[in-house]
Amino acid sequence: MALPEGLLEAAKNNLSITWNDPDTETNLTGILERGIVYLDRIAGAAQVYTVEGDARALLFDYARYARSDALSEFAKNYLHELLALQINTTIPPTVEEG
Repeated sequence: MALPEGLLEAAKNNLSITWNDPDTETNLTGILERGIVYLDRIAGAAQVYTVEGDARALLFDYARYARSDALSEFAKNYLHELLALQINTTIPPTVEEG
């Protein structure tokens, strides 16, 4: 899987990774790819990670937890956000009358 254009740089910025290191970028790319698979599975559909929104924020938080070797805590600490992502994906938005 190739990351969407600009996502690696945005994740590095979000995680305050200011240095250029191929090993760090390879590691972070793998984390982001696994995070996308995980979040898409939780949501029940592919999400958009190239624009600011809940999916992108959760992906960056997933990466932060993975880099801190605390990934086992992610689902517990973000349960409400993960459920909201799932609900918002499976229930189409309503059109406001007016």
